[in-house]
Amino acid sequence: MADDETSRVAEPSDVDAVAQTLAGAFFNDPVWGWVFNEPQHRHDQQAAFWALFVAGSIEHRWVWTTSRHEAVSLWIPPGCPELIEPYKARLEPLVEELVGPRSQIMFEVLDRFEAAHPAHEEHFYLSLLGTHPDHRGNGTGMRLLAENLARIDERRMPAYLESTNPANLKRYESVGFEVYRQFELPEDGPVVTTMWRRPRQS
Repeated sequence: MADDETSRVAEPSDVDAVAQTLAGAFFNDPVWGWVFNEPQHRHDQQAAFWALFVAGSIEHRWVWTTSRHEAVSLWIPPGCPELIEPYKARLEPLVEELVGPRSQIMFEVLDRFEAAHPAHEEHFYLSLLGTHPDHRGNGTGMRLLAENLARIDERRMPAYLESTNPANLKRYESVGFEVYRQFELPEDGPVVTTMWRRPRQS
């Protein structure tokens, strides 16, 4: 990773900046652009939504960011909840506040993500990986991912993710992920591909 992209574990003071990067990264995502379907409100809605997930997992010490939040990754380590309290309790009212009439669709989307999550083996879960639009296309996100995976390989643990954009499948395959399953979202929504990675031996 380039010197100006040095990665570190994110701190609570990084939550808003990390959420802004994710909102930019997922603005036109096939799934999250479809869920937040009003472009004029989407960035602010996503920033608030992702901020909850970042704040609710940052204590696990597996939210990673480059020096200026060019790229960020949010991992859930084995045995840890995706959202600790009180953030878990805030999810439902936040969704209702952000998307109103689309709340039930959002809850169904979240339920399908949860239902697809493998439970057969402990693993690191890559909940979110995003690159700020101003830094897209130069490999920053994939370098961050590779660095994260090297740490996970040291622990000899598998990894799991959901790809909400088919354009990213080959990128994930290039670092060892394999297609696991697919599931459809409600109301003829997009298809999500889940992927699994066995640890690589050094």
